[in-house]
Order: sequence, then structure tokens, then C-alpha cells
Amino acid sequence: MRVVHVASEVFPFSRSGGLGDVLGALPPVQARQGAEAVVLSPWYADLAGAPEEVWRGVVPGVGPVRVGRLTQDGVQFLFLDLEEFGRPGLYHDDDVWRFSQFGRAALPVLQALDLMPDVLHGHDWQAGLVVAHARLLGVRSVFTVHNLQYQGRWNLPEAAAWLGLPGGMLGVEGVEYHGDVNLMKAGLVFADHVTTVSPQYAQEITTAQYGEGLDGVMVRLTVEGRLSGILNGLDQDRWDPRTDPDIPTYADLKGKAAATAALRAELGLDGAPVLGTVSRLAGQKGMDLLLEALPDLTQDWNVVVLGGGDPLLTAAFRGWAQHPRVTFAEGLQEGLAHRIYAGAQAFAMPSRFEPCGLSQMIAMRYGTLPVVRETGGLVDTVPHDVGFRFSDATPEGLTGAAAQALAALNDPAGWAARVERAMNLEFSWAGPAAQYLDLYRRVAGPAA
Repeated sequence: MRVVHVASEVFPFSRSGGLGDVLGALPPVQARQGAEAVVLSPWYADLAGAPEEVWRGVVPGVGPVRVGRLTQDGVQFLFLDLEEFGRPGLYHDDDVWRFSQFGRAALPVLQALDLMPDVLHGHDWQAGLVVAHARLLGVRSVFTVHNLQYQGRWNLPEAAAWLGLPGGMLGVEGVEYHGDVNLMKAGLVFADHVTTVSPQYAQEITTAQYGEGLDGVMVRLTVEGRLSGILNGLDQDRWDPRTDPDIPTYADLKGKAAATAALRAELGLDGAPVLGTVSRLAGQKGMDLLLEALPDLTQDWNVVVLGGGDPLLTAAFRGWAQHPRVTFAEGLQEGLAHRIYAGAQAFAMPSRFEPCGLSQMIAMRYGTLPVVRETGGLVDTVPHDVGFRFSDATPEGLTGAAAQALAALNDPAGWAARVERAMNLEFSWAGPAAQYLDLYRRVAGPAA
């Protein structure tokens, strides 16, 4: 079976967060499980890698197109070069236009390369239009929602001309949403099956609280049997404390203590326990709750934060970095992220919603116990006998769970047992990849 994944980013070539991690990890595992796995993504101006050009031509309605290819881990990674992606950076204010062009060009390019899929797997709103065009061509598709909050909306009168879709697909049963084009909705309504990246999130987005205005669509998909949740895996080779080149490697609690000591020395921390986080600075991630909780948390914890995003949150953490027990580092610093996962004793994820989350899985693999809000993938991955969960998205909820963690830390034997359970949890991609392959077979039908 040939599956073509379509996504806006793929590690290690382009990445802003968890979506890129998934596209870098899932297809190679599917290739090892017997599928022909192909990934199609934009050829960004600052792509990390030098694809070999394999095709160029003109796509009607789009213009000149060039395609490059890199082969790695048994996967063909294809990169689509359009004029719109010639700027530095992954995402810009005109992304609905840019990914409309990408969406119109994707299938003609695959046809030209003789790589039409048995199943097309689109990821998030940037691939929604590709899924709509797959429906027009009779290509079966799966669409995965990684984060429903981001939907790719633009006013319908202007955007309708960009999409290359017939009028019947532009209405309320198609891409229209309150007078706008909504490319997330396009993926949802035109895919043969929709998945989310955790079972809990699949349930949550059928409600008004988490449905981001599309809960009605999600309820209909559920009734039709076209919505399910498949938990993301973790690239356990990349995230392995026994072999990680960015940390003092370890396989047990004694080795982890050395990693904690190294982080203390690097950051100049005092002897208080270390509560870390590596996160986008965004309201979704509950980073404002962490800010409000800092006066209480710093009574007992060193708090180490690595991330970037919202300018107001960034400025606030910058200000707090003057506090002797708060360390703040900005941006994507891969090596420091690994050292925080390894050296912290607890890891804060006070998310308002969390489609899946990888950080809590990484933290547990490194023996760092999560302090998490009970939502989405955090419910599916953090057992009660490992981490510390709280229900209310409030600073008090976070500080209460952190207090439970502190009490547990003061029981060395109990803490060691939690750490051992955490490090032995299984989060590999083998299971999720097999679930996706089973789903593709059902979607493709007997002929595939």
C-alpha cells in the first residue's frame, strides 16, 4: 500500500513543533511495517537539507512548480517549491493563500511523478484543500487533526477563486464557515475518515468547550463512524536518556541525579527541586497559569522555562527571570531542551487543552514526572501512579498538583518507584503506525 502524507512541516527538514515531529517519525515506522510511505511538504527557502530536483513544470491555476526529493529511513520526502514559499520561515500572515496554492498543486505533482496514493493522509488545515481535491479525483483519504484551534480561514468571496473547487463544494456542506473559507473544515468533511492524535481529544472536540466552533461537524462525524483517536507515539531513538548526546547519559535514578546536578551547575540553580517546562508560550499551553503560579511555586521549586511565542507572555517570563529561582531561555534550543527533560525532577504542562502532547512522554522517558492538567492526550498518557494531575485550569490547580509532587519527592522510595514506572512506559510509534495502516486498509477497501 502506498500512503502519501501531506503536511506543512517535517522533522528534521522543517519544524516548528509537534506536527513536524510526527511527520518525521511516523512514516519511517510505516515503511518498516511494509507500506510505501511518501511525505509531501513545502520546499521552504530555509529548508534544512538539499533535495535533488526530480520534476518541474506548470500546474494549471498555480503556475511554475518544482519538486525535490530526499530519501531517508525508507521514506521518500518530496518538497514542493512554489513562489509563495520563497520567503524565510515556515508560516506567514497570508498562509491561507500560500497553502491554497500548495493544495491545488499537490495531486497534479503526484500524478506527474507516478506517485498517486492508495490513501492520502492529510495533516491539519494546511492539507485540508488537498483532501478536498482527493475527493474530486476519487482518491481515498484520512485527515488528522493535530490542533483544531488553527483552521485556515479567509473571507469566502476572495478565497473561493484560490481553491480550484466546484461551486457545490464551496457551500455550508463544504468549505464555507460563517462566510469564510475554512480549510480545516474542508479536510473534515471531505476525508473518508478523520482522526485526532489522542482518544481523549477525539471525545473532547465533540463538545462546545473544545470544539472550536466545529463541534457540530465532529458530532456528525462521530455518528457516521468517521472520527477516532489514535495516540501519537514518540521517536524513542531520538529521545533516549541512555544514548542522548546532549546530556550525561543514564539508565536509572542514580544517573538521572547526575543529570540534575549538571543542569543545576549549568543554570546556577540552588538546592531546591527543579520544575521544568519546554513549551510554546501560549494560552493553550496554560503558560499564563504558570506565570500566575510563580510566586507560590518559587517558594519550593526552581522553575526553568524554555520556549517562545506570545510576545506578552515572553516579556513576562523575561521579567521573572530576574528572580533567583526562575530561569527563562527563549526560542527553540534543542540541546537545552534535552538537558531540561533530563535534569528537571518534575515537568509542568498546565494545558487548557492538549490534543496529544509529546513533552510529557519525553519527560517520563527521562524519569521526569509530569504535573499536568487532565485534558486530551495528557489523560491518555500520564498514569496516576506516575504523574500528578489536576482538573481546573487555574493557578491554584497547578500549585496544588505541584505540592503533591513535592510531597512525593520527600518520600525517596515512593519517588524512585514512580520514576522507574515512568521510564518503563512504552510510547513507541510501532503501535500507532500499525493502527493507521489498519485504518488505511479499511478506508481503501478490498482492492488495496
